[in-house]
Amino acid sequence: MFGRGGPRRSDNSKYYDILGVSKNASEDEIKKAYRKAAMKNHPDKGGDPEKFKELGQAYEVLSDPEKKDLYDQYGEDALKEGMGGGGSFHNPFDIFESFFGGASFGGGGSSRGRRQKHGEDVVHSLKVSLEDVYNGTTKKLSLSRNVFCSKCKGKGSKSGTAGRCFGCQGTGMKITRRQIGLGMIQQMQHVCPDCRGSGEVINERDKCPQCKGNKISQEKKVLEVHVEKGMQQGQKIVFEGQADEAPDTITGDIVFVLQVKDHPRFRREQDDLFIDQNLSLTEALCGFQFAVKHLDGRQLLIKSNPGEVIKPGQYKALNDEGMPQHNRPFMKGRLYIQFNVDFPDSGFLSPDQCQLLEKVLPQKSSKHVSDMELDDCEETTLHDVNFKEEMRRKQQQQHREAYDEDDDEPSGHRVQCAQQ
Repeated sequence: MFGRGGPRRSDNSKYYDILGVSKNASEDEIKKAYRKAAMKNHPDKGGDPEKFKELGQAYEVLSDPEKKDLYDQYGEDALKEGMGGGGSFHNPFDIFESFFGGASFGGGGSSRGRRQKHGEDVVHSLKVSLEDVYNGTTKKLSLSRNVFCSKCKGKGSKSGTAGRCFGCQGTGMKITRRQIGLGMIQQMQHVCPDCRGSGEVINERDKCPQCKGNKISQEKKVLEVHVEKGMQQGQKIVFEGQADEAPDTITGDIVFVLQVKDHPRFRREQDDLFIDQNLSLTEALCGFQFAVKHLDGRQLLIKSNPGEVIKPGQYKALNDEGMPQHNRPFMKGRLYIQFNVDFPDSGFLSPDQCQLLEKVLPQKSSKHVSDMELDDCEETTLHDVNFKEEMRRKQQQQHREAYDEDDDEPSGHRVQCAQQ
């Protein structure tokens, strides 16, 4: 078993130091030390894979009476010779799982302690009309997504098994270290290039012929998206677990976000609807009648009450003709109508017609000017103006003048003459 002259003596304290126990430690003390250190240094908990590997080797030796006795007498070199010259220790993840009864951070022994990450949600914008959210509708949408290969059931291999990646010891991550200065070591963690973070490798001959060992394939799926009555702008419709499938990953959701298009006639505010209606001066004074086609196709007859006068900017409301309330579609808001009154152009009435109207309309409220006061007044002329356009031109002129003033200011600091 050993070379000539018996086993060579070497250091027999390393494994005790790794676990942080004395050479006289009991079996329970060794177990407690390994439990605490392995939990702390597990790669899935952000620990050092190399340290985790060393802990597994130390526990494998010190928990086995024969190996421990050999190690205590002759040290690590003799132990390696006794294990076949190559020091073929068990995988540290297997030791961890056997110690904890197959438990793992990822929720399953087959994952070797890798935690399942949550896959990304796939978000789509769903454009709908105001009629769609008023009446409710169903949209059929065709989408492509990644699913587990149907031939190999997501295993990636014909045999249904895969080997552990030796480059990262199945963790999916590698640690590289480099010296950046005297006594300064930089440690970096990156995805293992050999297994691309999966922790597994598949033999070329064993790869699934359908997915080529990728474990996933493309699937086209038609989703029926139900838009309920009264749904709001930006509201989400979620299909749980329908996003891309991936190994060791909790499948994310497909999320549709409603984008309600503007309507040429109606505008919405919460559960209320608004429309604008222009009236002639005659309609505003003498009565009106018109029809409004609602969002569900009904024709609503809108008319004034006898003798009612509508003022410019005035609002009227129809109860229960607004938007349905979400989750309570039989309850609706109000439909508000804002009236705008179109006045006739100047010169529309002759002087005789004006006199006739003065007899019908309420008396003038403006104060009459006496002949004596009229003699003292200076006559003026009113001009038509486009007020918004004139204000815009004035603002532009002010900006130009301010800019010109800035250009006139001397730039830089003034140079002072040195006194002699």
